[in-house]
Amino acid sequence: MSSIPTIIKIKRLPSAAGDLPPLPAYQTAHSAGLDLCAFTAEPITLAPSALTLIPTGLAIEIDPAYAALIYPRSGLATKHGITLSNCVGVVDSDYRGEIKVGLCNVSAHPYTIHPGDRIAQLLLQPVLQATIQETDELTPTVRGTGGFGSTGT
Repeated sequence: MSSIPTIIKIKRLPSAAGDLPPLPAYQTAHSAGLDLCAFTAEPITLAPSALTLIPTGLAIEIDPAYAALIYPRSGLATKHGITLSNCVGVVDSDYRGEIKVGLCNVSAHPYTIHPGDRIAQLLLQPVLQATIQETDELTPTVRGTGGFGSTGT
């Protein structure tokens, strides 16, 4: 696998009992995301339509050229209806607090998250910051201002 080497510095934040969370891990040699685990003292049951914030016990430091993006785990989403409450989480390179994962239950059944369960995945993505240039006119295109559904169904 060819890739640009980069380092994620990870600080494990101990629980009140002194336990340390598991480090995130790639599950296969070609996994794009590192699995994040729930770092809770007790199981948490998500009722249908419920939202909750799950701690990971991890804080990170990444190169300013990157952002860490948190995505749902496809198995949790398709098999159990457990997905992210904000679709994709963004961890900016200057954030040093604990990573927490907002989960929601979009199924009709309660779902229990146990300590150590893999709940989301973390991917590194390059970041481009734009220079803002205010203007009174934009370059015309064939599409123009056509919005939702304007290019077909």
